[in-house]
Amino acid sequence: MAQHILRKDLKKDEIRESLVHGVESVASHQQALWVVVTVALVVALGVFGWSSYTKRQTAKASAALDDAMKVFQARVRAPSEQADPGEITYVDEKNKYTDAEKKFLDAAAQYGRTKPGQIARYYAALSEIQLKQYPAAESNLGQLSGADESLAGLAKFQLAGVYLQENKSAQAVEIYKQLADKPTEFVPKPIALLALADQYRKSDPAQAAKLYNQVKTEFPDAAAQADQGLELLNAKS
Repeated sequence: MAQHILRKDLKKDEIRESLVHGVESVASHQQALWVVVTVALVVALGVFGWSSYTKRQTAKASAALDDAMKVFQARVRAPSEQADPGEITYVDEKNKYTDAEKKFLDAAAQYGRTKPGQIARYYAALSEIQLKQYPAAESNLGQLSGADESLAGLAKFQLAGVYLQENKSAQAVEIYKQLADKPTEFVPKPIALLALADQYRKSDPAQAAKLYNQVKTEFPDAAAQADQGLELLNAKS
């Protein structure tokens, strides 16, 4: 009888231990589940937070870009001419582009990872070109190589123009070739070919004529510009 009771008690102990292990196992799994859920929640909140932050930064960058553009596009008037109420005007073009450059650079420095911030850097370079600050323009345009394809292509095209101002025609020609091989939305192939032909017009007239005629054949909409180039080429010869 005692043995039977002992076995009975042992059986109860086994059941109890099994239940305890089961509870512990469930608790362990619940803890793991909570960890996964918590991590997922943190990630989700992080993504939401970054998305919200990016939107806020982009909105601020757009406002800063718009403010700078008002200066860049401001009217240059005669000293005796009156400005309209609230109109931004300048009597000296150099001052206008100096102010515009500063505003664009400030926007680019604060919001450089946003699209408006990158556009601000591009316009800072355009302001520097107007001011004949070619090394600064070259630097800012070069920093846009990692921008989206359209803006990067436009920056490269402007950079070629800066190289020409710095008497680096070989580097400009190389850029025009690259853009002709890989045109972009804002720098289509005929534009790159015409720019390349214009450069060859001075050093390799035969190659220039070939490019002008290529444009006329492949891009009828740009035939008038190609004809102008050929006229200048023929006048020179």
